[in-house]
Amino acid sequence: MTPATIALVGLGDIALGAHLPALLRNHDVRIAALVDPDAERRAAAAAAVGAPSCADLSEVDDVDGVVLATPPWVTTGLVVEAAKAGKFVLAEKPIATSLAEAKALDALTEGERARVQVGLTYRHDPALELLREWIVEGRLGDRLLVRAHIYDERRDESDPAHAARLEETLRHGMPVVHEGAHVFDWFSFLFGGSPSDIRDGWSLATRNGLAEPNLCGARLDYPQGTVVLAEFGWLTGALPRCEISVLGDRGHVLVDGRTFDLTLDDGRSVEKVVFEPDRATRCFDRQLTRFVELMTGVRESPSPDLSDGLAALATSERAAAEMSAR
Repeated sequence: MTPATIALVGLGDIALGAHLPALLRNHDVRIAALVDPDAERRAAAAAAVGAPSCADLSEVDDVDGVVLATPPWVTTGLVVEAAKAGKFVLAEKPIATSLAEAKALDALTEGERARVQVGLTYRHDPALELLREWIVEGRLGDRLLVRAHIYDERRDESDPAHAARLEETLRHGMPVVHEGAHVFDWFSFLFGGSPSDIRDGWSLATRNGLAEPNLCGARLDYPQGTVVLAEFGWLTGALPRCEISVLGDRGHVLVDGRTFDLTLDDGRSVEKVVFEPDRATRCFDRQLTRFVELMTGVRESPSPDLSDGLAALATSERAAAEMSAR
């Protein structure tokens, strides 16, 4: 099979640390262009990969698809531009910073939407598939209490540039807007739909001068009586454990937020399931494989698609409104 040609757009941390390695590991794709407005980043990536580079997506013509590893306040317009140009698109989450910004996606036809896969990367993890099986089988019980502690992006005094990028991201919404795109998609996948209600929320800025609170949380009602207590945090010098706890009257599962290792305790025995290779490698590889299948016609529709991305964004926005109101 002739490799699909792909342009990697955006050469920041997530692109160089996750998307680019996945592209280099996949023999069914060829990196045809590297795109970033920063000349220094372009030059470094081009030298490492041996691919041509340019400053703007409009300069890229002859590729089958684009991977958008761009900030969400930039991504929305690039999705429209690339899809309108007939390209397949894998777009990092969130697909926009708000539903109002996402209205630009209404310009896409059904055929163009069918070429857009949303980068809700960890939806592809086999750990989530197994956990959903346990939930559907009733191994934990019928009504579940979920505690999600999503703490990421530590404030590192030795890396002020990284801290500055995070503070700039906060200007476009609390951590729930950015991390919630993943997390609320997981819960919709696990529990069979979006939340019926967001009962309350809270937020806290741990220091002055931040554009938005860097800690926040909410309580959400999901189908079948499941209650989710979710909290998100960035920019603290130390981070609590990142984990998800799922508790019912028949059992308890603890999901390690860094590895997605699962520990199931049913009161009689404890079962631990460990997946290989590391979470980022397996998820970005599986995500890219499904994108290639979409580009080559093996897969008829994207997964996750734009509707999934917008549903996760809608939940994030509703949660953020409750958090801001407190």
